[in-house]
Amino acid sequence: MTIRVLIADDHAAVRAGIALILGGHDDIEVVGEASDGEEAVAMALAARPDVVLMDIRMPRLDGISATRELSGITDVLILTTFDVDEYVFGALRAGAAGFLLKNTDADALVEAVRVVARGEGLISPAVTRRLISAFRSSVPRRDAREVAGLTPREREVLACIGRGMSNAEIARELDMAEATTKTHVSRVLNKLGLRSRVQAAILAQELAEES
Repeated sequence: MTIRVLIADDHAAVRAGIALILGGHDDIEVVGEASDGEEAVAMALAARPDVVLMDIRMPRLDGISATRELSGITDVLILTTFDVDEYVFGALRAGAAGFLLKNTDADALVEAVRVVARGEGLISPAVTRRLISAFRSSVPRRDAREVAGLTPREREVLACIGRGMSNAEIARELDMAEATTKTHVSRVLNKLGLRSRVQAAILAQELAEES
């Protein structure tokens, strides 16, 4: 399957560089380039890419606001120069599937696109530790009855997400098809009102600590 990617960045040279990196791989196709947030939203709604690589600081509409508009429509991977907490937390609250810094090397960027396209979350190692500790307080607390509303299998899937497992790893762990795993992950997010897999992982860790 070819992964269709939209690149959103207000610097033409950056867009060109990313397109060159991604275009060198047979399983990735760059379907468009947007120079600001409004254009990114419009192009994503029209082209329906699998992944949007989104900068944060852009004119007309910033990347976080654009991500919020695209939540539930396509997966957004934030790619930015800034690892300011406000941007990291804002992007993930908006529903971003991942957060990477622009100093990420080419191979890691390509792999990040593939990971997000598989429906999995990804966060730059440079911000992971402080993100997990600080972002917990910003994820809406879930009433025990909401979590209890999950089926036993969905609770198992949530626990696996909290352990940082990929869909393929969850499928092997719980002895089910990967497509079935993806369905369960989507149901968990919908039932708990969460925007991203990252938020689900944080919730799962909280539940594990409380048990």
